[in-house]
Order: sequence, then C-alpha cells, then structure tokens
Amino acid sequence: MITYLKGRLAFKDPTHLVVDVNGVGYELKISLTTFSSVKDKEDILIQTYLHVKEDAHTLYGFYEQSEKKRFLDLLSINGVGPSTALMILSSLDAKELQSAIVQEDVKMIRSVKGIGEKTAQRIILELKDKMKKEGLLDKNLQIQSQIDNTLHSEALSALTTLGINKSIAEKTVNKILKEYGEEIKLEELIKQALKRS
Repeated sequence: MITYLKGRLAFKDPTHLVVDVNGVGYELKISLTTFSSVKDKEDILIQTYLHVKEDAHTLYGFYEQSEKKRFLDLLSINGVGPSTALMILSSLDAKELQSAIVQEDVKMIRSVKGIGEKTAQRIILELKDKMKKEGLLDKNLQIQSQIDNTLHSEALSALTTLGINKSIAEKTVNKILKEYGEEIKLEELIKQALKRS
C-alpha cells in the first residue's frame, strides 16, 4: 500500500496532480480542498490511498491527514464510492463534513451534487457514533455547542418566566437556533420565539 508520496509537483489541476518521485510520475485524483492547499507548492508530501478494482488501480491524494481519514470513513458506507467521497470532500472540507455529521445536518450533506436524502442520512447514521467515539469532535464544535446550550437555556428560562409553556418554548427555540445558528442574539431569539409561540 502506498501511504504517501514525497516529491516535486510536476502537474496540477483541480481534479488531479502528478507528483514526480525520483523520476517516476504518480497521478493522483484529488479534491478541490487539496488543490487549494497545493496550488502554490513545488515540493510536497501528500497522503495517498490506493483504490484497487479489477480494471484499475487509482491513487487518491490528500494534502491533510484529516481529509484522508474522512475519505476512508466515507468509503466504509455502502453506496459511497471514491468518486462520490471525493465530490463530498470537494464541497465540504474535513471539518465541515465532521460538523455536518455530528450535528445531523442532512441539508448540508445533501447540498453536495449527486447526494440524495437517503445517502445523506446513511452517512450521518453510520458515522456519527464513530466520530464521537474516536473523540474527533474538535474544540470548535464543543465550544459551539456550549454557546448554543447557554443561548438555549437562557432563552428557555426567559420564555417560561414570561408564561410560555416549557415544551412549546423548547420546540420554538430549537427551531430558531437551527435556522439562525450562533448568529442570533439572545434578545432576538426571545423576540422570535414570542412571535412564534
């Protein structure tokens, strides 16, 4: 198995690279994320994955180890092949994909060309627990959920004090937070919830 290549970047375009390693040119299929990372480089070390089929041996290249990890995670899902995995990683970088899976954001995964509702749900279903177990929730995601939790609990407290039924207030606040995310201020969140409750 070829784990990585270290050499001179002989050719690059948004879909593939050719890396010259001691006079041998290796062609690697890449995502747009990797292309953005290598476009100014001459000498590179690139992570690789060799996909073997009966009729072809194809090398895939990743500038970041995290992207290779996400690629392999995607390949483990029934119905997601290397081309689809590369398409996903061209639309969402490794952190965005991880965030979408952990937060069960079907809409974000479906925004990738060629990914339907069922595939998006399967990706979330099969990878969410695995990512949590591996402790791959990065600090930004944890901080984000703390911000959401604080905003959520403060808004809920204010709404119940104002006489809104707790379960109705909770549903409304959750819906608004999904729509606006961290951009919304507490006062605006409460105002919106009051209008909708």
